[in-house]
Amino acid sequence: MKNLVRVRKSIMLFVKIMIVAAVTVGFIQVWITGYVESLFSNKGNYVVILSFVLLFTVFSSLYGAFKIGISRIHEIIYSFSLAIVFTNAIMYLELSLIAREMVSISPMLVGIAYQILVVALCSFCANTIYFKLYPPRRVIAIFGDDVSGFELIQKMGKISDRFSIERGLNANTTDLADIKKQIDKYEAVVICGVDKNLQKQILSYCYTNEKRSYLLPDITDIIISNSYNIQISDTPVLMSRNRGLTLEQRIIKRAMDIVISAIAIVVTSPIMLFCAIAIKLDDGGPILFKQNRITINGKIFNVLKFRSMIVDADKDGAKKAVSDDDRITRVGKVIRACRMDELPQLFNILRGDMSLVGPRPERIENVYEYSKKHPEFELRHRVKGGLTGFAQLYGKYDTSPEDKLNMDLIYVETYSLLLDIKLLILTFKVLFMRESTEGFNEKANENVRASKSLKKEREK
Repeated sequence: MKNLVRVRKSIMLFVKIMIVAAVTVGFIQVWITGYVESLFSNKGNYVVILSFVLLFTVFSSLYGAFKIGISRIHEIIYSFSLAIVFTNAIMYLELSLIAREMVSISPMLVGIAYQILVVALCSFCANTIYFKLYPPRRVIAIFGDDVSGFELIQKMGKISDRFSIERGLNANTTDLADIKKQIDKYEAVVICGVDKNLQKQILSYCYTNEKRSYLLPDITDIIISNSYNIQISDTPVLMSRNRGLTLEQRIIKRAMDIVISAIAIVVTSPIMLFCAIAIKLDDGGPILFKQNRITINGKIFNVLKFRSMIVDADKDGAKKAVSDDDRITRVGKVIRACRMDELPQLFNILRGDMSLVGPRPERIENVYEYSKKHPEFELRHRVKGGLTGFAQLYGKYDTSPEDKLNMDLIYVETYSLLLDIKLLILTFKVLFMRESTEGFNEKANENVRASKSLKKEREK
């Protein structure tokens, strides 16, 4: 069995290497035919090729392009395409430096189009190979009465090419011996909303019997998973600092915010001017929209956005935007889709209200509402609210508050400068993804209401 796993991994590694090689050959062809003035007469050419391979591999990894069989096919192609664009942009500058002049961009644009076509074809082939090697994993779901667990099971069930959930067991009505017998029949186990003591026993059994397990985490799991291993005499101990960012981290993070936001304001100023004029000409109303939000240590500030809704859209009370919301203006639909309505927040970042990366600052009423249901929600405020972050990149507009909270806490617990840089680069990936800009769906919080109903039923 282990040999089979190694063979499968080796085949997929070879497939990924072939994709990198195919894209690299495309670059070399463009370079040789379109940029003769940038060729070396010695081994310097190998350095250029190596730099292309390294850059393309790094960008592809950052954008998740190598997650073949895990991400959807269009996401893989999109990720590879972004990697191609950014890699070739840097290589264009490198070739211009070698030629000591700004060379023509036309051959590079042709090369990019060719490379995207190549990765599209390669991605389809790689996906086909993956699912031939890895059929859907047979899964048993063990759950409690928490509706968020049912939601996870439904999500996994929709990915039928990866998971085949063939059995479900309610841990509250099934004894441990029967659970273990059923686990033996399957390849993997998903554990949702199960009592901690029982969860520990199930995980131990899965570990002993080499069964893959999927666990829906809570705040305790997140804190423990990011703790440090230390040794006290001859006893291993897990230590959690639980203090947020250190002073050095805050200074470095603030310096990065100032530099990048200042540069971004200068670069995007023509776009912001265009947005301001378009909003004013559309209905004559105010250009900016201001709203109270909560950031680090519970501080309240006015977040700035380009107005994308009609004037007095919240006159009957604050409401979340929904899909096809008739309050959104014609200009608003465009700037929201392209995230241009968020650009004024660069000024919030420059003056210190926000950071480039961090939990999304929520409205006051939302913080009060979520904190009543989840006291851990206040832990998000150990860092400044951010323009982008884990929840913004990996969630959707209608992702449940619990899932957003967990993603934000993972960011707080795992913060590093490199993580911020990675998340900033990943932000380019979601800028034009529709599902990350779509309106709020009322089903986002149904799990909270359903959980209350289940609790009332059990109390009866």
